[in-house]
Amino acid sequence: MALTAKITSKGQITVPNQVRRALGVAAGDRLAFEERAGEMCVVPIRAESPFARYRGMGNPQIGSGKRAIVKWLRELRGE
Repeated sequence: MALTAKITSKGQITVPNQVRRALGVAAGDRLAFEERAGEMCVVPIRAESPFARYRGMGNPQIGSGKRAIVKWLRELRGE
C-alpha cells in the first residue's frame, strides 16, 4: 500500500503516521530530502544519538560512563 500526502498552497505536507514511526521522528524533528538514483528520499536529520535521551533512565543513582559504574559496583560490594 502506498502512503500519500497532499501538498498545501504553502508547500507544506503532513507526514503520515506510519512514515513518522518508520523514520523515528516526532514533532519538531527535521527531515532532509535527498536525490538518489533519480528518486527523492526522505531522511531524518539526527543531531544526536537517538538513544541519548534514554541514557541513565534505568538507574538514576548510577552516573554515566565506565568509571561511574565501576565505582557503584565497588560501593555495592563494600570495597
